Amino acid sequence: MDILKIYEYALAREHEGKRFFDSNAERMSHSAAVGAFQQLAAEEQKHIYFINLQIEIVKSGKPSDASAGVEMEQAGFFTQRASLASIDQTVAEAMVPDLPILRMAYLIERDFAEFYEMSAQKTEGEAQRVLAMLAHWERGHERYFKEWHDKIFNEYANMPWGG
Repeated sequence: MDILKIYEYALAREHEGKRFFDSNAERMSHSAAVGAFQQLAAEEQKHIYFINLQIEIVKSGKPSDASAGVEMEQAGFFTQRASLASIDQTVAEAMVPDLPILRMAYLIERDFAEFYEMSAQKTEGEAQRVLAMLAHWERGHERYFKEWHDKIFNEYANMPWGG
């Protein structure tokens, strides 16, 4: 398995994810969603940085190095997401038009996680550790958007007819 090709493919996907979050942050109808999408775009930029670092390392003839990711996590490089408990019924109702975008965000993050997990299974050593770390980060994003989508969808599904 050519780890450089995996990283280059991952880098392209992360750039696509960042563009998705950036462009949809501008289109979201609720400020909570805008903030979440801006935050995810910033986190995708951090993934881009980390993957670029791995590409540089591999191109220099060295094996992958997950230590930068560990340091990034320990330094609080990745933000903690706000609690979904703060999304009350009124806010959820206002976010109903954003449901398809939230669903797409969840699916993008799930696809990223699956790609990294599949790739990790085909590698070993530090490359496997790097890919597993990326998968872990993406699974966190996936859970966040799934919970958010499901909470808002539940509010929508329980609304009286006519909104």
